[in-house]
Amino acid sequence: MRRTVFVTGTDTDAGKTVVSCGLLARAQLDGLTTAAVKPIASGCEQTEEGLRNNDALALQSACTMDLPYEQVNPIALEPAIAPHIGLQETNRKITADQLAGYCRGVMMRGADLTLIEGAGGWRVPLSPREMYSSVPKLLNAPVVLVVGMRLGCINHAVMTLEAIIKDGLKPVGWVANRAEPEMSRFQENMTTLKGLLPVPCLGEVPHLENPTPKCVAEYLTLPQF
Repeated sequence: MRRTVFVTGTDTDAGKTVVSCGLLARAQLDGLTTAAVKPIASGCEQTEEGLRNNDALALQSACTMDLPYEQVNPIALEPAIAPHIGLQETNRKITADQLAGYCRGVMMRGADLTLIEGAGGWRVPLSPREMYSSVPKLLNAPVVLVVGMRLGCINHAVMTLEAIIKDGLKPVGWVANRAEPEMSRFQENMTTLKGLLPVPCLGEVPHLENPTPKCVAEYLTLPQF
């Protein structure tokens, strides 16, 4: 059965892309076809082909389906700033409904698993009137939460999961990502999170200097929808 999952994080640099690529690789190892989309991305670089985002390129490379870059990342913003500010500075207006439409285009490709990667955390604005979280709501997509394991992650994880549930969406798992080399009392924090978060832990990704999707996949399991 074809599935779609939305990946969000506790904050910027929580490790969404590392985990997303790992989940795509895990799905491929499990014999599934995959597609991915990062509908809006900041911090893109000018290339001969146009604006390109490293995270979107990583997702594109990790998919089993051959997707053009413009379908993986339809809205590319050059400044490495919050998306709504980048949109304002380039005089562009993008709605959650438009972004959801881009996602549906990728979902229609028919992959066994379509992964949608968010931007920043759950409550990222698209405009003064809309939040990015409206996109998975429009798609009714189950959510995987990536927890960047650092001081403060318990508060961020609990509040993010509460917001996801309040928005009427189903969280199907969370991943602990050691985004920093060292974290004081890591195991104690893991025990606390496993007790507080009412969804399965899909894996603990250690701090990796050069994480490849297949390497990260070794630490992950796919969510049960």
